[in-house]
Amino acid sequence: MTHEFKDIVQQAYSNQQKGLNNVLATVVFLEGSSYRKPGVRMLISENGNMVGAVSGGCVENEVKRQAESVFQNGKAKIMTYDGRYRLGCEGILYILIEPFLVSEEFLNDFQNALESREQFKIGSYYMQEDQASGEFGSVVYFNDMSSFTFNDSIDLKNLEGLHVFSQTMKPSTKLMIIGGEHDAVKLCGFASSIGWEVNVVASIKDPKLLSDFPGAKSVSAQTPEIMDFNLDNETVVVLMTHNYAQDLKYLLKLASYSPRYIGILGSAKRRDQLQGDLFNYKDDLSEEFLSTIYSPAGLNIGAITPEEIALSILSEILTVIRDTVPKSMRSISGKIDIS
Repeated sequence: MTHEFKDIVQQAYSNQQKGLNNVLATVVFLEGSSYRKPGVRMLISENGNMVGAVSGGCVENEVKRQAESVFQNGKAKIMTYDGRYRLGCEGILYILIEPFLVSEEFLNDFQNALESREQFKIGSYYMQEDQASGEFGSVVYFNDMSSFTFNDSIDLKNLEGLHVFSQTMKPSTKLMIIGGEHDAVKLCGFASSIGWEVNVVASIKDPKLLSDFPGAKSVSAQTPEIMDFNLDNETVVVLMTHNYAQDLKYLLKLASYSPRYIGILGSAKRRDQLQGDLFNYKDDLSEEFLSTIYSPAGLNIGAITPEEIALSILSEILTVIRDTVPKSMRSISGKIDIS
């Protein structure tokens, strides 16, 4: 959700530069089930444009209509939307609608948090009523202990007694693609389209440009020997060098780090050979490290084309970082939430 909030902040600031006011809508509570969970957000600008979504498309127009009073009087409000007879989701959404003003100070701290890949928190304070307005809204807390509101009428001292939806915003998933061939371009494009930070490492013998990988944050040319991995708990790696020796060298280097996922292209036979050679060069490999290796990379969804293979790899990565077992949604009974 961090990348969605980033898009909202950037669009809000751009609107402000054009003299347009903004309103932020946040789902803060849910009774029953719904298409998306609390914590999803949508920006409504004064000219009627919207960024983000709080549901599958049925709620947005009502939120837009309810936001008109917030534009007029500058007061935050809480609204409810009963989807039991309209969405078929068997749930009631509580949605906080508040003025959204992005200050230069907030923007600076926000960008610093994104660049340093630090998590931050958002507390959305509200009254749990069908309809209510007042001096409440959202507060963003950064690790340097600074905090920001988006509504000048909010008094941080008067938030006690209100309900609060608290959310920790982790850094976006960082995907490190090692390899610069056509299939790596497809994986980069798919990953960036879902808000992941993509860094590409190409071969020194065949260096690439940032323009070769639309959506990538960085593209560099390195070798396993000189590469300095900058990994954190939200980083995943996919080896796409199409070179056995290079894959082996990168794996040996990665053994000193702790990525959450290492995907490797190739056959099961190639995987077994890699694992055997890994132990020949480094016999103290931990079970924890070996468990992060997925080869052949991807879920078995019948993928054939580079685009389909990219989809299968991203799907597998999601099951790992979300700690889920892949299965068809039709096999699930009871409440289903899509975040």
